[in-house]
Amino acid sequence: MKPRVICLMACSVDGRTLPSRWRPKGAAGDVFERVHDELAGDAWLIGRVTGQEFAKGKPYPASASETFPREPWFARRDAKAYGVVLDAHGKIAWGRSEIGGDPIVVVLSETVSDAHLAGLRSEGVSYIFAGRSQLDLPLMLDILNSELGVERLLLEGGGGTNGSFLRAGLVDEFDLALCPVVDGA
Repeated sequence: MKPRVICLMACSVDGRTLPSRWRPKGAAGDVFERVHDELAGDAWLIGRVTGQEFAKGKPYPASASETFPREPWFARRDAKAYGVVLDAHGKIAWGRSEIGGDPIVVVLSETVSDAHLAGLRSEGVSYIFAGRSQLDLPLMLDILNSELGVERLLLEGGGGTNGSFLRAGLVDEFDLALCPVVDGA
């Protein structure tokens, strides 16, 4: 069963979405996080570029002595919410297993290396596979629902990821926080 997908975005009054450039600084406060908490998703999802901003690790070794099956692997299944990150080709070295207390679940393609899987396992980062060489978003949603019970997913960017879900017809709701700031770029 497909979870309900809610696209949550925050933007300035001039339509920009990069808070680091918004002025006046701090005027947006914690609007995004407050709305995120109020929507109470079972999971939230970001793409690789946004996910990389949360990574703290050094690159994983280039090779592994072990071969891993291309099936879901979970370090935890008991979380209140999960942080899901699309990383089809296994580019992110995490250096952590949680973001804001939510366990990370990485969505990979089957072409990812065994060395990357070994790195994820060593850090306690869960992963699923959703496609041979590129990600199959409907399949990923079904897996998140069946394996982790995700019924409400907050889609939180970046723009490429949100656009992919929208083009695939997978977004059920939009929540836009319009912040009292301008970008001016």
